[in-house]
Amino acid sequence: MRDSPLEALLQALAEGLARPQHFWALVAIIVAVAGGRIVSGLVRRRIEARLAAATMRTGAAIDALRFSIDGFRRLAFPAAAMALLVAGEAALRISGVLTRTADARLLRLALTLLAAMALIRLIVYVLRRVFSNLAFIAASERVIALAIWLIVALHVTGVLGDVVEWLDATKIPVGASRVSLWVVAMGALSVLVTLLAALWLGSALEARLMRAQQLEPNLRVVASRALKALLLVVAVLLGLSTVGIDLTVLSVFGGALGVGLGLGLQRIASNYVSGFIILLDKSLRIGDLITVDKHTGVVTQINTRYTVIRALDGTEAIVPNERLVSEPVTNQSYTDRKVLIRCDVQVSYASDVDRALELLRQAARVSPRVLYDPAPGPALAGFGADGLNLALTFWIADPENGRLNVTSEVNREILRLFRDNGVEIPFPQRDVRVVQMPGTPARNG
Repeated sequence: MRDSPLEALLQALAEGLARPQHFWALVAIIVAVAGGRIVSGLVRRRIEARLAAATMRTGAAIDALRFSIDGFRRLAFPAAAMALLVAGEAALRISGVLTRTADARLLRLALTLLAAMALIRLIVYVLRRVFSNLAFIAASERVIALAIWLIVALHVTGVLGDVVEWLDATKIPVGASRVSLWVVAMGALSVLVTLLAALWLGSALEARLMRAQQLEPNLRVVASRALKALLLVVAVLLGLSTVGIDLTVLSVFGGALGVGLGLGLQRIASNYVSGFIILLDKSLRIGDLITVDKHTGVVTQINTRYTVIRALDGTEAIVPNERLVSEPVTNQSYTDRKVLIRCDVQVSYASDVDRALELLRQAARVSPRVLYDPAPGPALAGFGADGLNLALTFWIADPENGRLNVTSEVNREILRLFRDNGVEIPFPQRDVRVVQMPGTPARNG
């Protein structure tokens, strides 16, 4: 029976450094750890310099680059130490210091600990890449680290083999057959690993697709989500088939899922389908200014189940996608982002109308947001009880930045120009006539 790594360590400590194999193995471990620290420091300085250069060169994709560099930096120490440890063992074997497998027991133990550290850091890096919930990631990091170090402890103490045998011998009934706990554990682990790999790959491909300027924004979203869904399905099937689980059992699950969608999840399924319809038919795009029901604002997100509309006052409305497909939607940016704004003003009948219209045209030029093509159009709109009704219409190309502010700016300029040029804005005037009632004595004087 082979000794456990812990027994090998205790035996090496009991024998002391009298045997040259233990001394040189300890030297190799110290050199590997020190070399790993040095390599990690060099890598950190190198990648920080690269990140600084990338930041100065362009501001695009800096977060993704910083995240990738941070993950590589975390793996630099255990990876470099493991490589140096393997090289040290090879050198000791070539020099004849290590002649038996038992002579490398300390090296094997150190290699196991470094591999566990590298695995923990790799999994944490993938989790941070895939998920944005910091609380979930922090809890997952602790659970994953505890599980991996527990497995390492079982391996070091020599108990891992007994645990595996017990799990393999314990059967649980699944339908007409019995499955061991070991198969269940390996199946869950396989599916979890393939799902994490699929999510990580999907996030990387999504980031690349979102930076593809030659594709329309809606097409980028559709492609990234379809790709993620495909990767998840492939990951589940691959994970189950890896441990020998019959995939035909999924047909039962698929039938149950279909019944569930048909009975209780119709609205949810409709929202998901509507989300893909919106993205594919391009009726709405991110950045469009729309009005649906009582909500007016800019489309900031088009998700698979809902769309986020940010109003000009900063509030956000979460609208189910089904409503955007089944109800009328006013899209002010569908074919043209330009929006017409009208300002009404009244001048007295004694005013020079042509001069007033020219002043209105000048007032429209005060705001840089007012377009010159189409040109602002002043007009005599009608005849009122107190004066002439004038109207000024002009176009802006950025309605998402607000209409009231540009309207106020133009109205203030109209008021200033009219005052400077003597154009009168009339007050309401009413003539009151007192009629003498029958039987009422006339008043003298």
